[in-house]
Amino acid sequence: MHYDMLLLRFGEFTLKGKNRTRFEKAVLNHVKLLLKPFPGASLKKEFGRIYVVLGEEPYEQIIEVLKKVFGITTISPVKMAPVQLDAIIKTAVALMRELNAAEGTTFKVNARRVWKEFAHSSQELNHLIGSPILREFPALKVDVHQPDIELRVEVREQAAYIFNDIITAVGGFPLGTNGKAMLLLSGGIDSPVAGWSSMRRGLEIECVHFYSYPFTSERAKEKVIDLARVLAGYAGRIKIHLVPFTEVQTAFTRTGQDNLIITLMRRSMLRIATMLADREGALALVTGDSLGQVASQTLSSMNVIGRSTELPLLRPLVMMDKQEITEIAKQIGTYDLSILPYEDCCTLFVPKSPTTNPNLWVVQKIEASIRDLNTLIEQAVAATETVVLEAGGAMEGGKEEVVQEDWF
Repeated sequence: MHYDMLLLRFGEFTLKGKNRTRFEKAVLNHVKLLLKPFPGASLKKEFGRIYVVLGEEPYEQIIEVLKKVFGITTISPVKMAPVQLDAIIKTAVALMRELNAAEGTTFKVNARRVWKEFAHSSQELNHLIGSPILREFPALKVDVHQPDIELRVEVREQAAYIFNDIITAVGGFPLGTNGKAMLLLSGGIDSPVAGWSSMRRGLEIECVHFYSYPFTSERAKEKVIDLARVLAGYAGRIKIHLVPFTEVQTAFTRTGQDNLIITLMRRSMLRIATMLADREGALALVTGDSLGQVASQTLSSMNVIGRSTELPLLRPLVMMDKQEITEIAKQIGTYDLSILPYEDCCTLFVPKSPTTNPNLWVVQKIEASIRDLNTLIEQAVAATETVVLEAGGAMEGGKEEVVQEDWF
């Protein structure tokens, strides 16, 4: 198949009035970022849509990339023709020939005259294009209600666009148009889905991962980086902050409060993530909590854990069940990584009988008994390593001072 360009259609943000221009610009910038590996492609913008002029670049590969752009609902590969009836018919017949429809295939022409100066109305175009197609391919049948192929023709002032395929993209709000948040990213199924769901609602996210070497292996940390890299495929770029959590974690194991250790650890994680959020200019935290799924995700536990931060705590999955979350993980490409058998620091320290109804006063009293807890938390933040992951696999790394560019 040969196509001249791709038609990208916007989603729900087109209803946002005065913000529409800002949102369209965000989508355009995101598309530009993801098209860098395809130097022959260029962009054209019209009200409510973007065109990617292919310039001999492989349209299938570009579609796979652009399907992940938040704010784009559908993509159509398009053939172009001059705004002349004979040229439009010739191009429409060529597209039908390339589709190589089997005998008995049904079709209809759905023409739209956007440029009203064109001599023929939309209804006339349906017949003027459909009749030559039937003469060229007598095995085809017309079905105006539920055709196998719906050949769409848009006649605009600059050119006529002929296409039949409408490919579903991710939709949602353009990335970063609703602010920035920090995602607590573990190696499990839930948190990558929470991150993807947040990005789909217009949040720019930075990931925060806690590792406890030697309790957790280097491969466990690499697994989380791989998960963040999948998310980078949707964002173009993504930051991940790798927090050494061993000292904080072992301080809790010495308290003798095994049933509360997950509650204590998660509160400290939120405190660290809050400090990183303040440094990075993020306005919220995102977690993969799903109500009632584990002991730390009962309403009582989430209440006590959430009291450790003053930032809004976003839980996109809170009312989803495991099956729903797993289905999304498979769709976005994180599931196979998430089920690899490398444990994170929370799963390694799950007690036999974790409390499902922690008492805030008791938890705060235990924290107060660890005299150097605040110091350990500050040291963990100071020792945090930050890397920037590019869509497609590139990675910049080092201490946070090294990665200070305004990257989005």
